[in-house]
Amino acid sequence: MITFALNVLARLHNDESGQGLVEYLLILALVAFAATAGMSTLASSLNSAFSQIGAVLSGYIT
Repeated sequence: MITFALNVLARLHNDESGQGLVEYLLILALVAFAATAGMSTLASSLNSAFSQIGAVLSGYIT
C-alpha cells in the first residue's frame, strides 16, 4: 500500500502536463486582481456621473 502511494506521488511529480494550466491560472488571477483594483476607480466615476445626471434631472422635474 505504501509503495503504491509512493509510486503515485512519483508519477505526479514527474508529470508536467498540468504545468501550462497552472501558468494560465496565474495569468487569470493577475487579470482578475487588476480588474478588481480598477473597479473602485470605475465605481467612483460612475457614482459621480449618476449624481450629476440626477442633479440635472431634478432641475427639470421640480
